[in-house]
Amino acid sequence: MEKVMMKLSGLTCPSCLSKIERAVGSLDGTDQIKVLFNAGKLKFTLDPDKTKTVDVKTAIEKMGYEVQEIKEKELN
Repeated sequence: MEKVMMKLSGLTCPSCLSKIERAVGSLDGTDQIKVLFNAGKLKFTLDPDKTKTVDVKTAIEKMGYEVQEIKEKELN
């Protein structure tokens, strides 16, 4: 499992949070999804054997948001 943080731009309203959380949650292997509106960040855990970080990035960008930065940390 990996802990992933993505810095996002384009979050304009609180409804963006639920849209992103639902979209990321629909991807296999994602869990503990949290969008921090004021910070413009998305945090989640990911099973890289089921879904790749790039797949999450693509899903977010298809909704019209920009992923500016990605940080990954492997969980022990």
